[in-house]
Amino acid sequence: MEVEEYTQQITQQDLQKIFVCEDLVPTEYALAQEIHQREYLSNGQMLAWDGASHNVFSPVAFQQEDGSYTRKLIGSYPICTEAEALIALDAAVAAYDNGRGQWPTMSVDQRIKCVELFTQKMIGQKDLVVKLIMWEIGKSFADSVKEFDRTVEYIYATIDALKNLDRQSSKFEIEQGIVAQIRRSPLGVVLCMGPFNYPLNETFTTLIPALIMGNTILFKPPKHGTLLFYPLLNAFKESFPAGVVNTIYGRGHAIVPALMQSGKVNVLTLIGSSKVADELKKLHPKVNRLRAILGLDAKNAAIITENADLKQSVEETVLGALSFNGQRCTALKIIFVHRSKVDAFLEGLTEAVGKLKYGMPWEKGVNLTPLPEPHKPAYLKACIDEAVALGASVVNPGGGTSFESFVYPAIVYPVTPEMKLYREEQFGPVIPVVPFDDLEEPIQYLIESEHGQQVSIFSQDHEEISTLIDPLVNQVSRVNINCQCQRGPDVFPFTGRKDSAEGTLSVVDALRSFSIRSLVATKLNENNKQLLNQIVSDGNSNFLSTKFIF
Repeated sequence: MEVEEYTQQITQQDLQKIFVCEDLVPTEYALAQEIHQREYLSNGQMLAWDGASHNVFSPVAFQQEDGSYTRKLIGSYPICTEAEALIALDAAVAAYDNGRGQWPTMSVDQRIKCVELFTQKMIGQKDLVVKLIMWEIGKSFADSVKEFDRTVEYIYATIDALKNLDRQSSKFEIEQGIVAQIRRSPLGVVLCMGPFNYPLNETFTTLIPALIMGNTILFKPPKHGTLLFYPLLNAFKESFPAGVVNTIYGRGHAIVPALMQSGKVNVLTLIGSSKVADELKKLHPKVNRLRAILGLDAKNAAIITENADLKQSVEETVLGALSFNGQRCTALKIIFVHRSKVDAFLEGLTEAVGKLKYGMPWEKGVNLTPLPEPHKPAYLKACIDEAVALGASVVNPGGGTSFESFVYPAIVYPVTPEMKLYREEQFGPVIPVVPFDDLEEPIQYLIESEHGQQVSIFSQDHEEISTLIDPLVNQVSRVNINCQCQRGPDVFPFTGRKDSAEGTLSVVDALRSFSIRSLVATKLNENNKQLLNQIVSDGNSNFLSTKFIF
């Protein structure tokens, strides 16, 4: 194909064509029926709900007989109140019972068996959960399957990591006449809130480690991507003791403040806005007792130097900026390009964006899909319009064109400091490009930025890369060389500096984040030796034990 075929003007009429009639959805991707959730899990029971409910509309809109377009109604879920949330909190507190409850005192081996049972039940719901991911947030079916499978892999990796951690702890250490066994123990009640963009995976990367370490859980699903957890509630109910996992539904601003103000939440885990995280932490009456594990805002930059391989830079930029429509915290959200390379880079990027397939999430090979947040198209348009008014241009034909919930990607150049696209995390399919003459310019951008998650460096010059690595590792948590920013592999630490994160997540780090080192120690003499040997041989203590988990 010629370049011109990828640079044709995309019009609103082109986008309109992807919104078809509902009867054209292939049967294998359709939901069998609307899912109207009228119950929630609290204190080991599926409690009936007859109060207000929130209707869930898909970002997928269907053409109607009169020519209008209507978002598909998927179902609904409860809008519970502060009262129900506090009851669920009390259930989690009672199940923990100051560390004396069945779950926190259970052996590691027994907790692992419970998580394994849950995982098997979860796998049994794969078909429905995958479809709900696709319909609720507009993620392609293929990526929805990947999210489910990656989550299952993460759970099993977590189990293996805990076994290894426990093996290392199943021994006594002797120092300066003191013998001790050091293990990890839970922290208490965990309030878990995940994001909409990876509603299953990102939620479970905190919920599962917190759970398997012996904490009890208060779980609020994300605003978009709520119904997909409904098929898993019975699995939680049947796999864990009563009160260990509790769900809360409703408006976050109406139910979460009271939970924090109670002082009964020991750990806050949130993947979302730094502003929200700051507000919630301040509500806790004893903030020094509150542990926070947070994944927050990011404005990850790519730096394409004069020594970069342009083909590679373009390929990685497209992946980094537009995977799942740019709705990822690890997405590349601003691109700095050396002025000597910028024209060729923009030409290559325009061609690459033009090759991306856009359409409905069930279409095979689709790259770009409708956006789940109703306000997002208007916000992105405002960002683009402001940039154009301040001297930038939309480089690619049809960039920024929208219809209903779909926004065609826009490459905006040149972006300057007074523009929103320079400062704000757009979280959508807009690629701001900034020219630079001196490497000090992107370095200063990262220094002054409120965010500090990752950066991508593109260069074939080892000396140039070296001069960038040393200052940048002290500004962000991960420096990627000639590749896009990303979270994985999951065994690598995932965190951020500044307002981008608090705490560290990875398969192993998450287990440590949701626990604390505790030890049993005594003076090493004959009497204490006999006591310890008797305790271990009797097997009456789950903590003081030399059992080896295989």
